[in-house]
Amino acid sequence: MPESADLAKLLIGLGLLIVVVGGLLLLADRNPGLGHFFGWMGKLPGDISIKRENFSVFFPLTTSIVFSIVLSLVFYLLSWIFRR
Repeated sequence: MPESADLAKLLIGLGLLIVVVGGLLLLADRNPGLGHFFGWMGKLPGDISIKRENFSVFFPLTTSIVFSIVLSLVFYLLSWIFRR
């Protein structure tokens, strides 16, 4: 079981990562040049989008898989760093 200091460092690191990603998303929304950088989210091949007259369903399957892989790598690297 990790010590509470290690858990605190992990939570601070995750919080900083969330702040950085949120800041990048805000910048992308306000700056048209950066909007294309995040424009792929939700528009990858494999994302399911069904639009009918009175009905709409969107399930970003491929985007979810990409985020899962990226988060798995981030958590692996964080655990590798804190094991040292």
